[in-house]
Amino acid sequence: MSAPLHDRVVVVTGASRRTAIGAALARRAVADGASVLLHTWAPHDAEQPWGADPDGPTALVRELRDAGGRVEHLSADLADPGAPAALLAAARDALGHVDALVANHARSSAQDLEHLTAAELDLSYAVNTRATLLLVQAFAAQHDDTRPGGRVLLFTSGQYHGAMPAELPYTASKAALHELTRSLAVHLMPRGITVNCVDPGPNDTGYADDGGRAAVVAANPGARWSTPTDTARLVAWLLSDEADWVTGQTIASDGGWSSR
Repeated sequence: MSAPLHDRVVVVTGASRRTAIGAALARRAVADGASVLLHTWAPHDAEQPWGADPDGPTALVRELRDAGGRVEHLSADLADPGAPAALLAAARDALGHVDALVANHARSSAQDLEHLTAAELDLSYAVNTRATLLLVQAFAAQHDDTRPGGRVLLFTSGQYHGAMPAELPYTASKAALHELTRSLAVHLMPRGITVNCVDPGPNDTGYADDGGRAAVVAANPGARWSTPTDTARLVAWLLSDEADWVTGQTIASDGGWSSR
């Protein structure tokens, strides 16, 4: 039996840290037989409290190639309006075609109403919303509709389940992706491309402190945090042929967190 993603090419954005979701998505895609173009942008993580992963992208590429994967890598600032098209062009040039886009990247920012700035709003929209739409545009423009497995996966957050008043630029830009999912799905389904959106829930990627970890464990019906591997399992199914009739959906993988 062949691997479920044999001969498929997947672009995975936002894979700068080996402990985070993008790396888990890439590992699972390679395990399922896909060739992968990894996108990273370490300077964003360097600005955050959790910091960058030194040599993370290089080490991840080496790990995936050692596992037998055909893997390429491109570092790009998705705040640059030309970066999405360049990323898809690089993937096609290196790997021959692109069957799936997993737009996992995100800019995080902590600004409440009193500290909100126009600059951060613009940058969060540029990276989280504009870049994602331009990635989908570039993916659709180059996609070979005669090939099976056309897939687009967007990533949102928990703003549609509960308030996130301390992260307004992030909340607004992620909410836009949630709402765009259905419109993109309707537009692309006639071409055999499904579009779905994933909410990974509170996900333990190394950013939470001990108090935050304990609070989520206590409140979650599943009695633990979500993990990048949990998210990768869902994404693997959505990328597979078994999910070819599922489109326009936003799916939370969170152990019941969003159903409390």
